[in-house]
Amino acid sequence: MTKLASKLVLDGNGSYLGMEKGCFVLKDKKGSVERYPLFEQEIGEVILKSGNSISTGALASFGFWDIDVLVLTQRGRPVAMLKSLDDDSHVQTRVAQYQASIDERAFEIAKKLITAKLESQNIILRKYGLDPHLDDFKEKIERTENKNLELFRRRMTWIEGKHTQRYYKQIFGLFPEKIRPKTREGFMAYDGTNNIFNFAYEVLAWKVHRALVKAKLEPYLGFLHSNQMGKLSLVCDFQELYRYLIDDFLIQYCQKISKRDFVAKVEFASRKKKSKRKYLSDSETKELLNELNRFFEEMVEVKRLRNGARAKKVGYLEQLLCNSLYYRSRARRYCQSL
Repeated sequence: MTKLASKLVLDGNGSYLGMEKGCFVLKDKKGSVERYPLFEQEIGEVILKSGNSISTGALASFGFWDIDVLVLTQRGRPVAMLKSLDDDSHVQTRVAQYQASIDERAFEIAKKLITAKLESQNIILRKYGLDPHLDDFKEKIERTENKNLELFRRRMTWIEGKHTQRYYKQIFGLFPEKIRPKTREGFMAYDGTNNIFNFAYEVLAWKVHRALVKAKLEPYLGFLHSNQMGKLSLVCDFQELYRYLIDDFLIQYCQKISKRDFVAKVEFASRKKKSKRKYLSDSETKELLNELNRFFEEMVEVKRLRNGARAKKVGYLEQLLCNSLYYRSRARRYCQSL
């Protein structure tokens, strides 16, 4: 029986991760040593924070055994991951994805993605006794003509933006008054709570990105979001389906957050202008990341999609997209059959 996967997290400073005699060896700056035998205890994920070091032997083993490796900045933001050479294999899946992105299937997939996102927002609104979206968004989506893809995406973005603005306005009312934002702000937000959302969404994006790469899909080729230089369009597409889980988590997590948990940092707002932005303190950011990791590892009952209808306990990450062999075939059928 396979043991539960372990997660190796180097989130302090001065730790070292190496490989010795078939074991991953983790040493902290105090000199304590932990060993993880490669063939006795499965390693599911490794998180490396700036300020620590790792041997090339350990990196090679992670690449060979397809173990997820995430690199974070000192403030805990994901910036890089280890990618195996095999991740670019299965070109037929990527070709099918490209073909689906330029014909009629692109419109149908985009409609399903945005409908699923708005329906998932309704789950949160109903859970907290708020006013769910009216079903008129479904009619608006179905009425949109499948002609010009770029115009179609703009129309979908307008529909999504209108309903999502109303959604955030309602759920922000559930946050403590002293840290409650007025509106949702994305990248480079000024208030601390919006930056908590931005940080948590970045962690979700990493989970989605890694799962799509494992599924042999092209993360930069999307259906709902436009394809632009440097934009992870497919990651953005799939991330939309699971934002509501992060929203629900943050509604509960932020009940224990107060104004004194934030720090103001002076940053460039433009080339010549500086401004103050609020972020969680380093210790609170570390705690948030730990809580997010535990959240993704929570066990939920889901029905097996293969081998009959037996139930299986899985974590949110596996539920998200983790079973790459199954999802790879499902993704290919998804692109080819719509």
